[in-house]
Amino acid sequence: MTFSRQIKIAPSILAADFANFGAECRAIEDQGADWVHVDVMDGHFVPNITFGPATCAAIRPHIKGFMDVHLMIAPVDSYIEAFAEAGADLISAHLEAGPHIHRTLQAIRATGKKAGLAINPGTGIDAVAHLLDLVDMVCVMTVNPGFGGQKFIHSQLDKVRALRKMIGDRPIHIEIDGGVTVETAPLVVAAGADVLVAGSAVFKGGSVGNPAPYGVNIAAIRAAAIA
Repeated sequence: MTFSRQIKIAPSILAADFANFGAECRAIEDQGADWVHVDVMDGHFVPNITFGPATCAAIRPHIKGFMDVHLMIAPVDSYIEAFAEAGADLISAHLEAGPHIHRTLQAIRATGKKAGLAINPGTGIDAVAHLLDLVDMVCVMTVNPGFGGQKFIHSQLDKVRALRKMIGDRPIHIEIDGGVTVETAPLVVAAGADVLVAGSAVFKGGSVGNPAPYGVNIAAIRAAAIA
C-alpha cells in the first residue's frame, strides 16, 4: 500500500455487534471506512478481554481493505505469528507490554506485516526516537486502554505534536485511538495525526440491518478532520 498522509477513518469493531462481526466489517467498509481496527485485549495488560487470532481469521474474509490489529496484550512476541497468519495487515504492540520492544517490532516486520508502536497516555516519547526505523505507525492512546467509550485526554495533543516533529518526513503514520469524535478529530489532525480510530462515534445509531448511520458518522468525522 502506497504511503499517504490523507486522513483515514478506522472504525473499531470493539463497538460493533459481536454476534455479527462479519456483517459489521462489510457494513463499515461499504459505508466509507478506510481501515478496520481490531482491538485485542487479554485481561492482563488491560482490564478487559475481547478476542484473539481465531476471531481475526474469521473476519478477515469479510474485510476487503486494510486490517489494523492493535495488541493490548502482554507478553506479545509469542502471539505475533498467529495474528500475522490470521490476516492482519498491520500489527501494533505496546511500548509498555514488555522489556524488549525493539525485538517485538523486528518480529512483526519479520512476518512481512507492517509494524505499529502503541503508547499509553502516561508514556513519554523519548524511547520512540530509537524505534522509528522499525515502525510504520505510532498509535497514541488518547484514553487509557481497556474499554471503549472513554473521554478524550486532551493532554495527549502535545505528545502528538512532538511526535509529528520527531517523525519529520519519514513514511510513518500517527494513529489516534480513544475518544475520537467530530469535536476531537480536528484537534488531533491539526496536531499531526492521520489515522483516526473511532468506535462508538461510528457505530452509534446504526446496525447491520440499518448501516446508513455508519456512513453518516464516518463522513461527519472525516469532514470535521479536514475542515
